[in-house]
Amino acid sequence: MTSVLLIEDDDRIRLSLSMALEDEGYAAYTAATAEEGLADYRRRPADTVLVDLMLPGMDGFECIRQLRRETEVPIIVISARDDTHDIVAALEAGADDYVVKPVAVKELAARLRALRRRARVAAAAPAAPAATVLTFGDLQVSPDAGEVRLNGDPVKVTRTEFRLLCELAAHPGLVLSRQQLLQRVWGYEFGDERVVDVHVGRLRHKIEADNREPRHLVTVRGLGYKLQP
Repeated sequence: MTSVLLIEDDDRIRLSLSMALEDEGYAAYTAATAEEGLADYRRRPADTVLVDLMLPGMDGFECIRQLRRETEVPIIVISARDDTHDIVAALEAGADDYVVKPVAVKELAARLRALRRRARVAAAAPAAPAATVLTFGDLQVSPDAGEVRLNGDPVKVTRTEFRLLCELAAHPGLVLSRQQLLQRVWGYEFGDERVVDVHVGRLRHKIEADNREPRHLVTVRGLGYKLQP
């Protein structure tokens, strides 16, 4: 049975959400603080971790950073804070996804399944030498080698950023909508499209000479994004 650790200080939300997850077939265990959650995870690692941002003591951002230093476990933020700044900060800390309260359990369960599928595919993928290099001017993407280079220098990207860049690079010049990217990169049939926008923004900071005037990762207003030389 897939296990989920829920770190949430609100007793009512913690109880109701854990019960709902168990109804969906998950083994859910809970913690009321980040410190308790980290200790619990170290004792019995979960398959996925859900973290609230507004926690007493250590906040959710630092909790995510500490988890990410120790493990690649999928992390989903569940928070009432839906400001884009908070979403960016949570993803920068190492979260894989962000769900705004009140949480729709069916949607959350779908996202959990998608994250687990991605983790299984990544774990099962055989190691491969560098083969295909997709070139966009001074930007090179090597899907087999797991590398991104700009002017020959390596660019550090997260796993999700790399998957997003590879998906766009596999369709040069073709506009992909936010919904298409959610489906192909995150494995979601539905979700908050701001997650795509946040990752695109982070990528631009890393691969564009001027992220305010992007040359490679371009927005096509009303349609989506494309990658071009």
